[in-house]
Amino acid sequence: MMWRKFKNKFIGTADFYKYVLYLAVPMIVQNAITSFVSFLDNIMVGQIGTEQMSGVAIVNQLMFVFNICIFGGVSGAGIFGTQYFGKGDYEGQKHTFRFKLYACGLITCAALLLFGFLDTQLISLYLNESHSAGDVSLALKYGKEYLAIMMIGLIPFALGQAYTSTIRETGQTLVPMIAGIAAVATNLFLDYILIFGIGGMPGMGVRGAAIATVIARFIECFIVVFWTHTHKEVNPYIKGAYSSPKIPRSVLRGILIKGSPLMLNEMFWASGMAVISQCYAVRGLEVVAAQNISSTISNLFNIVYLQLGGCISIVVGQLLGAGKIEEARDADNKMIFFSVFCCACISAVMVVVGRYFPSIYNTEETIKALAQKLIVISALVMPLCSFSHAAYFTLRSGGKTIVTFLFDSVFVWVLVIPFAYTLANYTNLTITTVFFLVQFTEIIKVILGLFMLKSGVWLQNIVEEKA
Repeated sequence: MMWRKFKNKFIGTADFYKYVLYLAVPMIVQNAITSFVSFLDNIMVGQIGTEQMSGVAIVNQLMFVFNICIFGGVSGAGIFGTQYFGKGDYEGQKHTFRFKLYACGLITCAALLLFGFLDTQLISLYLNESHSAGDVSLALKYGKEYLAIMMIGLIPFALGQAYTSTIRETGQTLVPMIAGIAAVATNLFLDYILIFGIGGMPGMGVRGAAIATVIARFIECFIVVFWTHTHKEVNPYIKGAYSSPKIPRSVLRGILIKGSPLMLNEMFWASGMAVISQCYAVRGLEVVAAQNISSTISNLFNIVYLQLGGCISIVVGQLLGAGKIEEARDADNKMIFFSVFCCACISAVMVVVGRYFPSIYNTEETIKALAQKLIVISALVMPLCSFSHAAYFTLRSGGKTIVTFLFDSVFVWVLVIPFAYTLANYTNLTITTVFFLVQFTEIIKVILGLFMLKSGVWLQNIVEEKA
């Protein structure tokens, strides 16, 4: 009796999982390939030396903040776009697409100004002369070289995300996957040639890695834009999307009210993650290098729960938009359980793999040993992150964006950052202990998420309410 009740609540039918996997697998494959190429890219740069690897890692932390801000820019309108599609209102979806273009344009301009004028200051935040195993000035030099080229790729990335996010809202996850595969194949091929200098090409080191990434971003952007405009029958929202710059006041007002907290949340959360990394970095360049190795493999394993969270926003958002409230609750329970179960299995694999991964890098043994410990900690916290991530997307799908802001950004800035800063700067705890304690603050977030999910405050049709 008890098993039957559990099964009915948390385990879906074969058809349910087929649909979830139909959405999730292309997204997971695309991001797996992207992460795998970043993984190989990181290893290639890691073969050159500790300073090169550290400089690139710091810039990639800054790029991560930009990427998440873009994600926030498209997500604010995306919660409406998904529900508009579920309702069959393609005109409304067209207006949300326009909003994404404006948001991505503003964010990109701001990033170009910030990175262009404050490159030295931003990179230097992560460099500390004391306790360092490498040359800090060299790490700064390589970081600036890498950033100067990577800035060119901000524009195609932003435009591509405006299109890709809208394509995914319609359930079309295959095309972004194909675009991602083409991009990463290009990236990998050019990385090998440009970093080390193959076939008569001079070895360009970190500059070669940046050039390869920028070219790959242009290719990915071109594919999704070209496909969208040549397949208007499955993308009706694109018809006339550029014929007018206008967004109806009612739609704009709804996006700004519901979407602004979400956009701000992504920006503050990403910058919060960068600040936490900076807290660790005060312990020396070897910590920057070890954390880079750890985050590289973590990013590869984390894609499962990250993309399953994205699937929750699609499935639950469409059901809410269609007015199927109870079906949305049921689907959400089953998808969250599925995500946590998958991540518990993946976590065990990551613990095993993490023992051997750092040995690939051409760096000091102390850095490799530290990286091994950080990888194990990251693996152990993964199931907790899976649940809180799923809870975040559930709340977001129902338009509870102020709640998600409190749940995500306020939590990071009010609790996690002061905690990390105090432990890193004012205690004699080892960096491993500091990392463990900071990572496992996720337990608090899980408890909060559990209460919010059970309350059902997220079960609402926001496009019907607006109408």
